[in-house]
Amino acid sequence: MDIKEILVLSLGVITILSAVYISFSRNLIYSAFMLLVTLCGVAGLYGLLSADFLAGIQILIYVGGILILIVFAVMLTQNISEGKKSNPSRFPLVSLVIGIVFLGGMGYFIWRFPWNNGYFSFKPITTDLGNALLKEYLLPFEVISILLLVGLIGALTIARVSLGNKNKLTKDDEI
Repeated sequence: MDIKEILVLSLGVITILSAVYISFSRNLIYSAFMLLVTLCGVAGLYGLLSADFLAGIQILIYVGGILILIVFAVMLTQNISEGKKSNPSRFPLVSLVIGIVFLGGMGYFIWRFPWNNGYFSFKPITTDLGNALLKEYLLPFEVISILLLVGLIGALTIARVSLGNKNKLTKDDEI
């Protein structure tokens, strides 16, 4: 085994164990923070597979955005100092059986897949993606950016109209 195989196995084990901890933990705060380990493990696996763009997006969007949102939601929950807020498990035996069947099916397909047949090119794709977005896909890229800008302006307009006259200044208001 070379160093890359050891890193993939280590990150895979860390990611799976942290995901299992999230699933079975009764403490919501620990589960939220263990999600950080899971998402970083997935980003590390993307990085080892030379999917550097996906690894960066995983860190920026999921770890940097979604996870922080979840942690704030957990921290703003009432009576969180007890640390025992969680959803009760209703059918743990059925869930365990379905999980084992799903894991067995995934293991079968992973075992049967021809991994060394040239399907994967371990070459970073970020440069190629950037060049494609700025050369042959420049027009769709700009159209999408304008569409997103129009959507943002529309959302701000709707928010301002829904607030009504509450935020309008009159001559009598002091600045």
